[in-house]
Amino acid sequence: MKIALVALVAAGAAFGQKPSSWLNESLPAWLQFSGEYRARLEGFDNGGFKSDTTDMYGLSRLRFNVFVQPAKWLRLVGQTQDARIFGNDRVVSAPPYQNTFDLRMAFIEMGAKEGPVMLRVGRQELDFGEQRLLGSLPWTNVTRTFDAVRATFRVRGYRLDAFTSSVVVAQEGSFDHHLQGSNLHGLYGGLEKLIPSAVVEPYAFWRVASRQRLDTKTGGVRWVGKLPARFDYGVEMAMQRGDIAASVVNAWAGHWVAGHTFTGAWQPRAFVEFNYASGDRNPRDSKTETFDQLYPTGHDKLGLADQVGWRNIRDWRCGVEFKR
Repeated sequence: MKIALVALVAAGAAFGQKPSSWLNESLPAWLQFSGEYRARLEGFDNGGFKSDTTDMYGLSRLRFNVFVQPAKWLRLVGQTQDARIFGNDRVVSAPPYQNTFDLRMAFIEMGAKEGPVMLRVGRQELDFGEQRLLGSLPWTNVTRTFDAVRATFRVRGYRLDAFTSSVVVAQEGSFDHHLQGSNLHGLYGGLEKLIPSAVVEPYAFWRVASRQRLDTKTGGVRWVGKLPARFDYGVEMAMQRGDIAASVVNAWAGHWVAGHTFTGAWQPRAFVEFNYASGDRNPRDSKTETFDQLYPTGHDKLGLADQVGWRNIRDWRCGVEFKR
């Protein structure tokens, strides 16, 4: 069992928003600064599914941001992060708990935010869909970024993102750097007018890691929408093919959910969902059937099961959500 208490304090202006702090008000409009501090008390019993493993510790995360916009079509963004852990006994003082003062993001962005073409180059977050395959992992103390080049194209309700990237490996005590020879390339689409009250997002990812002799392709589609009478639905299915060393990859995964939102002040939504991902039936043969979830954002998808994640799993889930 795992528990967490979170406190968040934000100061200044968020990226691209109207400056609100006294510092930004005294600076030219094209230059903004902001900051964020998050503190969390976290603990667990039987961590890693092992008995007699208990720990309680504090997590601290400080971010400092700078946003420069010399022209409407040009933006420069930088973010430093200082993530620390205190009072820990069982977990190590290293990522994903600790990574003291390092550069988290630094990119240049060209083109209008919602214009037909936008290009982003540098260290950045990559978040797509519900982040089941590709996300920045914001729950963790250190989080995830990529050294990447990303182009976004938009036209009449259709969208396409094309990127080439390498995940940044956080290292306590040294400057973070991406892993040479480990790359992820991808195409991620958005079809907002194909089906009424729905969005269809086809995608294709190509992962290559020369040291591991890994070469896999993941193709899939995410389809979410709303139905009459306040019902909603979501489907995501992905298939993988390729090679890992001498093994042939043959894997797939799926996510299906249906929900209903009731009227009321808290807008309660009841839902039921099923998650599936293939696993190896015979790990000694020349086939790899365990689905590779790439670089996901967990916890909010499968809870503590994200220690296993969207792989070798059959998971029913239901619940009620409330929001204001």
